Amino acid sequence: MTVVVTRNVGGRIRGFLASSLLELAPGVYSAPRISPAVRDRIWSVLEEWFTAETDASIIMLWRDPGVPGGQSVKVLGYPPITLLPVDGIVLAGRIPTGQKK
Repeated sequence: MTVVVTRNVGGRIRGFLASSLLELAPGVYSAPRISPAVRDRIWSVLEEWFTAETDASIIMLWRDPGVPGGQSVKVLGYPPITLLPVDGIVLAGRIPTGQKK
């Protein structure tokens, strides 16, 4: 299962995702069976087109039994999220507004 969640993206990205995945709700896309090659191609298009976006974010996640928590995540945009494996689970951390790493 691959899921993509978008926030404040333009019509170009929304249209592309809707042509590749099922739009379950506004900005939420899913595909039950997608090959890693297709997933990587979709992500490379999103990375390329994301440079034209402002105040937007995209998150892609999929089942990955080889990592703690059993899923992998890629993120474009703000807020940057750091994924930390802790005791066999993955925690998502965010830097508070106004602070630097």
